[in-house]
Amino acid sequence: MRSSSETPITSRSGSRRAGAASSPASRPTSSETSGTSGSSGTELGGKAPQRAHEPVLVAEVLAGLEPRDGGRYLDGTVGAGGHAAAILERSVPTGRLLGLDVDPAGLAAAAAELARFGDRARLVRANFATCDVVASANDFVPVDGVLLDLGLSSIQLADEERGFSFRARGPLDMRADPDLRDTAADIVNSWSERDLRGVFAEYGEEPEAGRVAAAIVRRRAKDRFETADELGRFVAGVKLRRRRSIDPATNVFQALRIAVNGEIANLERGLAAALRILRPGGRLAVISFHSLEDRTVKRFFARESRDCICPPHLPTCVCGHRAGLRVGTRRPLRAASAEVDRNPRARSAALRIAEKLP
Repeated sequence: MRSSSETPITSRSGSRRAGAASSPASRPTSSETSGTSGSSGTELGGKAPQRAHEPVLVAEVLAGLEPRDGGRYLDGTVGAGGHAAAILERSVPTGRLLGLDVDPAGLAAAAAELARFGDRARLVRANFATCDVVASANDFVPVDGVLLDLGLSSIQLADEERGFSFRARGPLDMRADPDLRDTAADIVNSWSERDLRGVFAEYGEEPEAGRVAAAIVRRRAKDRFETADELGRFVAGVKLRRRRSIDPATNVFQALRIAVNGEIANLERGLAAALRILRPGGRLAVISFHSLEDRTVKRFFARESRDCICPPHLPTCVCGHRAGLRVGTRRPLRAASAEVDRNPRARSAALRIAEKLP
């Protein structure tokens, strides 16, 4: 018999939760630091920048995860530490957090942000795709909540040497993990026209994928693409159709970033890994910033909230699958207008929450 577990998540006191609060490739055990270690950016392999990244949907994340004293929480994309700090503040005095990130600069910022929490916070340079392995290696299972914030940080966008922005005058890089081999320049300057077209169409949902790919191949035969702003201007000059709301190069840059970092494959692996380490009743919260990410999360939640995932034409279930999640957000939660006014990055943020079943 086919069934689905998609009901509103209730609070631990038993009352029904509102949809949103009204107020505002990996090395599993390497590069660890705790809040008490006083670890500097040097130890983490990056500079310790001033906090310039405002986390999105903080109130909604806290309402979804319900951090509590004594709980254990994993932030798989700790970044500058904004969400992590809010979780630790809510789970005083003994709640603990394990923060993961592949970006040394992000970890350095998080170390500075979370230092005041002492040994309640531990940071590990690792990809959230293997969060189950990392949590086990750090004796941090099961966990009461997992957060994945899939967006770029302001720190990454502001660093022109990273090449994430089409306005950046630095190298066409886009690696969140500097140890990855291929950069965006490697892809743009060496992949076939067919492969470029496929990446732009699939990962960027670029309507002019074929036109842009063909133009890139023609241009690179004469002169390689070296900087991010160079590619951004070129794509803007090639495209026929313009949308006033976004830069013409937005979709192409999104596609390249996803391809460089293996973002969708890592997301699929990370969601499954998070489910494995959650205790029964534990919560999974995922913030996505574009439709491809959100569809991936939505499909995972839909599949894991069903007892049967057999093809619809089969009269009886033969898969043996059992629901592992109860979905708490039929539609993704969005930022209120006040937050968008304060933090424009929140405009495209979409939060989905689910609870692990017994």
